[in-house]
Amino acid sequence: MPWQEPWALTRWLAHHLGSQGLVLLEGDDSALSRSAVLGVDPLEVIACRGVPGGLEASDPFDSLAAMASGGGSWLGWLAYEAGAWVEPGPHWPEPDMAVLWAARHDPLVRFDRQKRLCWLEGDDPQRLAAMEALILALATSGPPPEPRWPGLPTSQWHWHTTSEGYEEGVRQLRRWIASGDLFQANLTLCLGCELPTPPDPLAIHSRLRQRCPAPFSGLAVGDGEAVISASPERFLRLDSGGVVQTRPIKGTRPRGATPEADAAAAAALVCDPKDRAENVMIVDLLRNDLGRVCAPGSIQVPQLVGLESYAQVHHLTSVVEGRLRPEATVVDLLRACWPGGSISGAPKVRACQRLHALEPVPRGPYCGSLFHLGADGRFDSNILIRSVMARGHRLRVHAGGGIVADSNPAAEAAEMGWKLLPLLEALA
Repeated sequence: MPWQEPWALTRWLAHHLGSQGLVLLEGDDSALSRSAVLGVDPLEVIACRGVPGGLEASDPFDSLAAMASGGGSWLGWLAYEAGAWVEPGPHWPEPDMAVLWAARHDPLVRFDRQKRLCWLEGDDPQRLAAMEALILALATSGPPPEPRWPGLPTSQWHWHTTSEGYEEGVRQLRRWIASGDLFQANLTLCLGCELPTPPDPLAIHSRLRQRCPAPFSGLAVGDGEAVISASPERFLRLDSGGVVQTRPIKGTRPRGATPEADAAAAAALVCDPKDRAENVMIVDLLRNDLGRVCAPGSIQVPQLVGLESYAQVHHLTSVVEGRLRPEATVVDLLRACWPGGSISGAPKVRACQRLHALEPVPRGPYCGSLFHLGADGRFDSNILIRSVMARGHRLRVHAGGGIVADSNPAAEAAEMGWKLLPLLEALA
């Protein structure tokens, strides 16, 4: 097809076909975001809700297995509380958004930014021809205007956990760590607000992509629910050769206002023993997770505690890779690694139990994943951090940080503020 910028084409197709069921895995202009994928006007939508024992409970991993075996390309999200189907227990709250929401699109629009290629993938000749004709017609006109976001003053957000409450949570985790109960846990907090009208997910994405570009950003629009993400973190990728990659982030600093201050912030992060130790701890956890489903001897760490810099923050990122065993499936991979080690803790199950006691609001899609399950078996997904969750008239944003034995409660609470600030400023 004629080259189209992914976001411009998304706006055009949403205008002509509607945004219900739309999923865009866009990324940014970095080397990690060469590819983008867009699905609109889905053929089928699947939503699983609840946790085991609930009235609406249905196993999201069973649904994912049916998707993988049935073919087609699926785009959607999997929520943090899907962990209730991996390690059942009372420590999983009932989320008020879908635990799994996924849409099957035929055709998909695929993009290669480096080669400036845009093409369609699908099985239905009639739908392929109709989409081709629509895109060719749109190519003769300019892109539609950016969707308008009215602005949301920061004073309208309600903090479900105060700064003081977060500090006390850090102190409690330190007590549990000192007693040998666990080694590390990713404590989160949540802000919410109610709007007079349902928010426009495309308008929110427009703001985030301008203010907080990130390599694993995207949005998914369900039935009265939406996830809009500016995530810098990959969760799991499975390629056609069976190679698995995960890119955990642990360690964050805000960018400096001057080149000198920025370089100093990056150097301080790279040299911080607490952040480095936490990153290495999560790498070990993920090596163990991948070891459940990967071939013996195949797990490697090509990047350990590497500095990566984004528009708003510096991060320490590691890369862990392995080769999936021939008899294992992508759903086996997800079960072995869910929820992500970087947003839970070590040991993982104990960390999730302790976090449930400290976090007053379900995480829902936050700390879950936006994903693409391809018709050819390939899979890619992010960790839903730096994200906005919308349901009805409500918006939620979250932030979290890894707590270890020497974490400073006041410093950890301050970190939550500057992690949230880019999202709040983008929406203000």
